[in-house]
Amino acid sequence: MHKVFFVGEQVRLRALEPQDVDILYEMENDPASWDVSNFTVPYSRHVLSEYIAQSQSDIFADRQLRLMIVRLTDGEVVGTIDLTDFSISHRRGEMGIAIREPFRGKGYAHEAITLFVDYAFRFLRLKQLNAHVAVDNAESLALFKHCGFEQCGILKAWWRVEGEYKDVVILQLLN
Repeated sequence: MHKVFFVGEQVRLRALEPQDVDILYEMENDPASWDVSNFTVPYSRHVLSEYIAQSQSDIFADRQLRLMIVRLTDGEVVGTIDLTDFSISHRRGEMGIAIREPFRGKGYAHEAITLFVDYAFRFLRLKQLNAHVAVDNAESLALFKHCGFEQCGILKAWWRVEGEYKDVVILQLLN
C-alpha cells in the first residue's frame, strides 16, 4: 500500500503559503538562530513575501525545498524543515530544521525529520542526507542521531558565533 508523504501522527509538512510571512519573519529574525545560518542581518517582510511568491516548491527548479511543519490538532505552524545544497547528480542534500520555542521537546521535530527523510529517500530517491550541528548543541545532536543519522566528521572552527569559533559535527544518513 502506498504511504502518503508529509502526514504523520502529530504533524504534516506543507509548502509555504503567503500567510506564513509573519512566522518566517519571527523565525528568520531571531538572532539566536543566526549562528547556524550564513545570514546575520534581519530580513524584511517584503523580502520574505518575495521569497514565498517566487518559490515554486519544486526541489528541481529551486534547488532547495522549505516546508512548514504544521501541528495536526490545530493547524499551528511549529517550525520549518529544509533541504539545501541539493545535488541531482550526486543524489544528496543537506537537511535543516527549526522548531519555534514553545513547541520544542514535544516530538514534532523527530516526526518531521522522519517524514522528510521518507520523502527524500523514497520519492526523490536520494542516496544520502547530511546535517551540520554545533558540537555544543546536545539536543539537536541527539535528535538527528535518534533519527538514524551518524556522526561522520567534525569541521573545526566552522561557525563564528559572537566572535568565537565553534566546531560543527557532520551527521549523515545513507539510503
